Amino acid sequence: MSPPEVTTSSSNTLNNNFTSSKHSNNNINENACAYITFLAGDGDYIKGVVGLAKGLRKVKAAYPLVVAVLPDVPEEHRRVLANQGCIVRQIEPVSLPDDVKLKFARPYFGINYSKLRIWELVEYDKMIYLDADIQVFDNIDNLFDMEDGYFYAVVDCLCEMSSKPCPDKIQWPTELGPSPPFYFNAGMFMFQPSLSTYKHLLYTLNFIPSTPFAEQDLLNMFFRDISKPLDPAYNLLLTMRWRHPEIVEVDSVKVVHYCAPGSKPWRFTGEEPNMDREDIKMLVKRWWDIYNDENLDVDTSGASSNHHLSVLVAGGVDVGGDMVMASATNNSVRCVATTANAA
Repeated sequence: MSPPEVTTSSSNTLNNNFTSSKHSNNNINENACAYITFLAGDGDYIKGVVGLAKGLRKVKAAYPLVVAVLPDVPEEHRRVLANQGCIVRQIEPVSLPDDVKLKFARPYFGINYSKLRIWELVEYDKMIYLDADIQVFDNIDNLFDMEDGYFYAVVDCLCEMSSKPCPDKIQWPTELGPSPPFYFNAGMFMFQPSLSTYKHLLYTLNFIPSTPFAEQDLLNMFFRDISKPLDPAYNLLLTMRWRHPEIVEVDSVKVVHYCAPGSKPWRFTGEEPNMDREDIKMLVKRWWDIYNDENLDVDTSGASSNHHLSVLVAGGVDVGGDMVMASATNNSVRCVATTANAA
């Protein structure tokens, strides 16, 4: 079977699916919007998610943070996230052959295909995806008001805003067909969940070759005709601080992406290349200031708790003063917390 062609007409059909299956922008249910991130394994990325949850709380985000977790995320980590007010949703991994994984720019990129599962969360009208190594320093709820039917993201290398590509710009894999109008970073994007889109994504994944940047390349190919660029302030990759420092002012940045080697705040030593820069150390400190701020923790005493939780456990359990009631769905257990109000 030959791979399917992704053409402008097919992307227009996808665009129509977006707008026909969702409310119009004027009628969007603001309560059906959410932020979402992704977590796998039992490693230290949970610190990033906790920091993100507290960052969204600090900027008074009006919408919850959903955490899509793979089955290998331990129960202890799920409870930590629930106690931070997160909605924890288990997703199944999207598996690839081991020999394919060797072709990625970094070995662990293959697991990121599991992010495609977030398109299944159709109880939400719009979602903003944020990698776990991202921090939000200013309220970005306004993005949910943008026009329906498009995929919004920030260019991966800011040289795309000028006429001359820099040597560090990611080269488009020609085997994926025509290049998109701009190449975006998939660590932050706004999308509309849709089962039809999810099925098309998985179908396309069966036919495209492995490329260095995994799901980022796939999403750039899939949405190339309906993608729209966001201001770089909504996803500042730290590498831009030395590649294109003239384009983005740190003081105006809303979202910082700690994706440069050595820049993860919870692993930061300052020894890797460019990590001794004062602007990088300042941004790492700002992350830690939020993470360590106990005033940003959710009150789980039960007296003033007013957060909504969704976790995956085997039965009803008391989590932080909230009774979680279980219900079986598709051979799994989904638990939704009922908030304990003050007497």
